[in-house]
Amino acid sequence: MAIATGVMFDGDLMRRYDREGPRYTSYPTALQFKEGVGAEDYARAAAHSRGAREGLPLSLYLHVPFCFSPCFFCGCNRIVTHQLDRVNAYGRQLLAEISQRGSYFDCNRTVEQMHFGGGTPTFLPKRLLIEIVDRLDHDFQLTSAKSRDYSIEIDPRGADEGLMRILASLGFNRVSLGVQDFDQSVQRAVNRVQPAEDVVRAYEAARKHGFGSINFDLIYGLPKQTPATFGATLDRVIAMRPDRLAVYGYAHLPHVFKAQRQIKSSELPDAAARLTLLELAIDKFCAAGYLYIGMDHFALPSDGLAQAHINGTLHRSFQGYTTHANRDLVNFGVSAIGQVGDLYVQNHKSIEDYQRATESGALPAHRGVVMSEDDLVRREVIHGIMCHGRIDPAEIEHRFGIEFDVYFAREIERLRTLEEDGLVRIDGRQIELTPPGRLLMRCIAMTFDAYIGRGEEFRITGRGAPARASRLI
Repeated sequence: MAIATGVMFDGDLMRRYDREGPRYTSYPTALQFKEGVGAEDYARAAAHSRGAREGLPLSLYLHVPFCFSPCFFCGCNRIVTHQLDRVNAYGRQLLAEISQRGSYFDCNRTVEQMHFGGGTPTFLPKRLLIEIVDRLDHDFQLTSAKSRDYSIEIDPRGADEGLMRILASLGFNRVSLGVQDFDQSVQRAVNRVQPAEDVVRAYEAARKHGFGSINFDLIYGLPKQTPATFGATLDRVIAMRPDRLAVYGYAHLPHVFKAQRQIKSSELPDAAARLTLLELAIDKFCAAGYLYIGMDHFALPSDGLAQAHINGTLHRSFQGYTTHANRDLVNFGVSAIGQVGDLYVQNHKSIEDYQRATESGALPAHRGVVMSEDDLVRREVIHGIMCHGRIDPAEIEHRFGIEFDVYFAREIERLRTLEEDGLVRIDGRQIELTPPGRLLMRCIAMTFDAYIGRGEEFRITGRGAPARASRLI
């Protein structure tokens, strides 16, 4: 049951509370973003954010949407192409946007955290990848400090030692390898045929060139997965000993993502089988010494993510769980999301719209939201749930000048129901997630989400949650 690691799988609770809900990489979530956010909003936020006032370091996120072939399970914003001209054009627009955004920030603010996501970031030609990092270093201030967290997502099928050598020379010190599943029948069913040797080669090259943290992405709930085959994948992963693990539940939404229509629904594990696969992953990873961080993430105790979890500095952003809190996040590329002060901002989702904006010299911001005072209060509460597994009412009161029990009277009443079910423990004025509750932290966080309907059905079935949100299991 893995309770020694602070988490416990309770199948009955998981079934009862399975529902659609946000992943809370932000609050308000992207579902609340509106069109009309532009350069003036961005300039105001960049000039008046806490980071600007105090000269705090920055985080950067850069999105590369291109892939060589479609993975049928993928729900990311990606473009399948082999046209190098298209990639080169996108690279030019990225370079233009980097210089645009650089003008909004003090160049003395060091970049402590940087992440390249996709798509497949290493789809970019090496010369273009080098040029982009050089431009980032020119218009911002990259660092070689050991405390930096510079990561990049990698498709192991295209990763060789030469690539790892270049990435290390550019300052990247963390990589995330898309593994998903080692079983060949599963790989064929999702159009991601990837020999285990490819993963081993990429992993060993990363270790050889000094990458201090390596993450594996896995997915449960894929077609043809069984406890036996997925268990074999988990055992092989554990033997390799990556520093971090992300174990995502596959969300089958063929009406939203065309590629998923290639997946046969009859081959997908049913709800009971999905639960078995998830429990298997939790038990195996915790038994192997990994700490459960939250949501889908595990880490070895020696990894920085686990250390941040232990010492209370863990943060959650559009990059997922991170080790650097309270940083303005600067976004680059099609559909990329950033946060500066009280502003969330997202670039155009269409690559044509993104390119038109950058070529005209306009900031490619398309939508976003300026957080209200209520948003800021609730964001802090939800952050406590998602990152620390607790709420400290006294801290919230001190920071925002509210009376917690009055401000959240309705939410506390609903927490009592969760307490009766064993998801939270309310001791005096401290609110803490229980070991079973940690696997259902999104349900608990949803209690404080002002944008979710407040009907009785929420307590029992969770109907009415946002249609684009993912299921908890």
